[in-house]
Amino acid sequence: MNNVEVSIKQRFLEINGAIIRAADQVNRKISDIKLVVVTKGQPIEKIQFVIDAGANYLGENYPEETAKKFEQIEDVRSFGIHLHMIGHLQSRKIPLVIKKFDYFHALDSKKLAEKINNQVVQNRFEPLPVLLQFNVSGEYEKFGWNAVDENRWPELCDDYEVLLGLEAIKVNGLMTMPPFVNNPDENRIYFDRLRRLMEFLNNRFSENILTELSMGTSQDFESAIYEGATFLRIGNAIMGQRQ
Repeated sequence: MNNVEVSIKQRFLEINGAIIRAADQVNRKISDIKLVVVTKGQPIEKIQFVIDAGANYLGENYPEETAKKFEQIEDVRSFGIHLHMIGHLQSRKIPLVIKKFDYFHALDSKKLAEKINNQVVQNRFEPLPVLLQFNVSGEYEKFGWNAVDENRWPELCDDYEVLLGLEAIKVNGLMTMPPFVNNPDENRIYFDRLRRLMEFLNNRFSENILTELSMGTSQDFESAIYEGATFLRIGNAIMGQRQ
């Protein structure tokens, strides 16, 4: 092993240990929490190292980059690796996502949902599992449905009902991008808001019970676990800075 490989394996194990400890603190089952290692912008060699260390879920933002990289990683599917698209998706890149990815974390509009649905149907693919992105912090640059004002949550139901009616996407849960903070606990208010939004939607639409919450990054994943996260998107804390 070279130094980079040792470092990635060590950080991967350390983060997994921290996840277990955080889950224990709030009596959660570790099997309910999935670690998505964010590998966007990382070279093939480092991605192979984290796969060898035991990563099962890899998060990418750029479909073209992902397609090119994973053509060079032999038999990635035989490793049991699941590729997750975790960033904003431009309509013209939908074909790559529905062909290359197993999961989409950042479905942020009804229009995009309808376009994805149409292309999945046309290609006769299996329904794509998705998470709906909500802006629960009010940051203007963030994508997703605005869910800052809880009194206006009922207004979200019309779009949500349309999404549930699309045959080729499967809405499994919600996702948010938290603000950058110095104190991880500062984001617990936003993680709590997303969890309560999921509960609100489940109460309104009992025919489709949401179970997944994608929230928490290198800076605040433990706070996210305390508030119910089921997907953690962790990059730099494992992979190091992008080159």
